[in-house]
Amino acid sequence: MTENTTTESSDSKLTEDTQAAAFSPWRVLPLVILFGGLIAAFSLDLNYFLSFESLQENRSAIMEWKRENYTISTFAYAMAYGLATAISLPGAIWLTIAGGFMFGHFKGGLLVLFGATVGAVIIFLAARYAFADFFHAKCGKMIQKMEAGFQENAFSYLLVLRLVPLFPFWLVNIVPAFLGVSVRTYVITTFLGIIPGTFVYASLGNGLGHIIDQGGMPDLTAIWNPEIIIPLLGLALLALIPVVYRKLKKSD
Repeated sequence: MTENTTTESSDSKLTEDTQAAAFSPWRVLPLVILFGGLIAAFSLDLNYFLSFESLQENRSAIMEWKRENYTISTFAYAMAYGLATAISLPGAIWLTIAGGFMFGHFKGGLLVLFGATVGAVIIFLAARYAFADFFHAKCGKMIQKMEAGFQENAFSYLLVLRLVPLFPFWLVNIVPAFLGVSVRTYVITTFLGIIPGTFVYASLGNGLGHIIDQGGMPDLTAIWNPEIIIPLLGLALLALIPVVYRKLKKSD
């Protein structure tokens, strides 16, 4: 009886230690730093620069700086995009348009893909390191069941969420961190899934000078045009085929 009591007490202590580790300030520190970066960005009014008005006002200065510092501007843009994604700064569409405006739709799109993927991985890892254990400890079987279902088709589900922008980009960056998605799957689906949307907005940026000269404004709803969204939905359905196949196979 005493031995059983000791064992139970030991197990209970292990559980408490595990939960205590999940609340360690060191585990939360990366997220705190990223959140601090977001607060700093708003305090410095950096979000203003992610707007049509800012691109319009600084059009000549941006292009001149790029011409004089082409290599530096390339790296600076990719790093800025990655940082903006990591801290979940609103206005990514305008930053993507700026990439197309500065570097053309192809190179600008590639820089966006690199920056966005790196930034998304940073916030994904920070969230997983800080709170994944906490969610498992608090939610128990519920999160485990959800995790098992998601992991079985993680590639398909994440690819669909990236292809069809039904949810905010920052939300799709974080949620997989709590569902045990592997870094490899996360990176591949993020990179592939954001390709269509990235090049749509980079193309808008490529023609931004003409749009400004005509006194117009880029159509931010362009991705919802039938000629764009229908192919994206088709790709999303193709990505779901493995999910349907597995479910049909289980029901046999």
